[in-house]
This record gives sequence, C-alpha cells and structure tokens, in this order.
Amino acid sequence: EMSQAFSLSPSIRGLTRGFPAMNVGGTPKSVEIYAFAPGLDPATLDVQIEKGVLTIAGERKASLPAPDAKTAVHINERYAGRFRRVVTLPEDADPDSVSADYRDGVLHVSVKRRVAAQPRRINIQ
Repeated sequence: EMSQAFSLSPSIRGLTRGFPAMNVGGTPKSVEIYAFAPGLDPATLDVQIEKGVLTIAGERKASLPAPDAKTAVHINERYAGRFRRVVTLPEDADPDSVSADYRDGVLHVSVKRRVAAQPRRINIQ
C-alpha cells in the first residue's frame, strides 16, 4: 500500500495523479478541459492562460476537526490543501476565446481554436 501511495502512473500524456482529477480532450473547434473538484466555492478557483499554458489553482479547506487529545481521525481520503494543475494547450488554441463554468462540482473550461486552424471544405471549381 505504501509503494502504491507514492507511485505515479506514467501514461502517454504524463503523470496521472493529482487533485483535481481532470479530463482533457478536443474537438475540431475547441479544447475541452474538465476538472472534477466537488465542494469548492467557484470564487476561490483561479483559472489563467499564459503563453499557451492553462493553470487551474485553488485550495480545499480541511473538513475534519483539528486534531487534539479528544479527537481521532481513522480514515482521511479526501484531499485538502492548495492545488495547482497545468495543461499545455495546442498552438492553435485561442487565448482570447475561453469560457469557464462550474456546475455540480465540475469545472469546465472551453478554449476555442483559431478559425484559421479549423478544418474547412474547399470547393472545386
């Protein structure tokens, strides 16, 4: 169990551990990022794009009482503390066309792709 707790599982996209858990994907028109962070106040989340890098940062407060002589914690599996997740965006992502929405514990960030980079049909004369 100890080795599993400290092991990071490599994948083709990088290391697969962290809070909040994330799904990142794309369509021909946008890059879609989903961060699963239930119980957070959306006003405490900081979402920024700088030089093609999207950063999601914030803090989750501990929900357990402070430890003292009269309290004991037997299991604590919920992440508490500061967090920061970073996603490198593709070159065709448009930093001026970004929307973010937090609903039901899921932060959804949508970054539109530049119009020039989107697929288009060429008519044959």
